[in-house]
Amino acid sequence: MNHTSQTFTWARAGAASNYEVLKEEHGGAVLGTSHSSALTTSTVIHVHSDPSVPDHVVWSLFNTLFLNVCCLGFIAFAYSVKARDRKMVGDVTGAQAYASTAKCLNVWALILGILGTVGVILVPVLIFVAFQ
Repeated sequence: MNHTSQTFTWARAGAASNYEVLKEEHGGAVLGTSHSSALTTSTVIHVHSDPSVPDHVVWSLFNTLFLNVCCLGFIAFAYSVKARDRKMVGDVTGAQAYASTAKCLNVWALILGILGTVGVILVPVLIFVAFQ
């Protein structure tokens, strides 16, 4: 039996046959064509992941324990827990709404807490300096 390479062209609409594609993958030339003009196929896999909705629970807990100005930290913590509950149920829109409210409350609690802390430190120092 003679094992010389033969090419069979069972081409469909100008595409190379399976034999020709396999031969090119193993390094052989296919009917005198260059390597760049060979039939190439690609597979694309789309992975749909759930959008990540931050619930800001840790930030809210920090603000509740340390910077609870006008109970903003506690209210932010309540909204963060609601956002986490909505996320667990699968309601992404509701989770985003609660998380947005919790973030806004956390920002205000942080700003007011920092200003209050600076005020508590700065006012006595200025009073002490003024009376000397």
